[in-house]
Amino acid sequence: LPISCPTAGSDLQHNLGDLEARLSGNLTTVLVKETETQVEERLLQWGGSTEKYFKTKTDEVKELLIVLARTAESMGDHDQRYASQFNKFTTQLKAIADLENLSQVRSSLVQCANELKTCVDHMAQESQESVAHLQAEVLTYETKLKAVEQVALQDALTGLANRRKVEERIEWLIEHRQVFSVAILDLERFKQVNDTYGHPAGDNLLQQFAQELKSNSRSTDIVGRWGGDEFIIILDSELSAAKSQLGRIQKWALGEYTIQVAASKQVKIKVDASIGVAEWQSGQTLKDLIASADSAMYREKALAHSQKA
Repeated sequence: LPISCPTAGSDLQHNLGDLEARLSGNLTTVLVKETETQVEERLLQWGGSTEKYFKTKTDEVKELLIVLARTAESMGDHDQRYASQFNKFTTQLKAIADLENLSQVRSSLVQCANELKTCVDHMAQESQESVAHLQAEVLTYETKLKAVEQVALQDALTGLANRRKVEERIEWLIEHRQVFSVAILDLERFKQVNDTYGHPAGDNLLQQFAQELKSNSRSTDIVGRWGGDEFIIILDSELSAAKSQLGRIQKWALGEYTIQVAASKQVKIKVDASIGVAEWQSGQTLKDLIASADSAMYREKALAHSQKA
């Protein structure tokens, strides 16, 4: 008996021990009667204490159940998909709180807790699946967005950076006050190629030249098509180093090209270009910098024509 209610049971055990000691001596009718009365009193006292003990514990359990019920209500509000399920748990828990029998409370509580755990496990699993699905969808859209963005910033014919991308990069470099130079290349006599062999042949030449220009530029430089037969390079260096790099490009990217002019006919074309380069100076705008590189390119073009004349 004391084990079932440790607090009240220890007193009962002590009192019964005293009565047992009294009965170990000489027994008389009066002594037995007195002992019987005292045992009955001690048992009644223990019963009252035990009842109070379990009532206190039951009240504590009831309070815990009410908290669980409120938590279930809160979670139900949080996730409407499980609102009806949690409302069911709320009703069950409140009903349990009204039970007087502790064993029924315990049994019902265990059942409800198991059901609640199963529901939460399902929610967690579905949440993980939803998050994984959402992440996959986001990744797909990011990939599509990058592809669209790439197309928007790429020249359709040559695959180089288009004018928009080049301008955005120059603006960024100016904003962050980076050291850089810009070179503009204008192909010589390109119009003659179009007029003589047709625009498909001219497009083929532009594609080949763009590939050579890209292959012979550094990974830190940006190569773009500025428009028509003009190309532009953003060089990650000051003017003298930029001119040195352009010298290597002239050596390897300019020269003889073989272009397709018909289904079974090819011709060799000598490609030359006028090149103007300018280093960005503090205070210059994008427009100012391009104008400086353009001026340098036209000066070189004029000089080449005067020498031939």
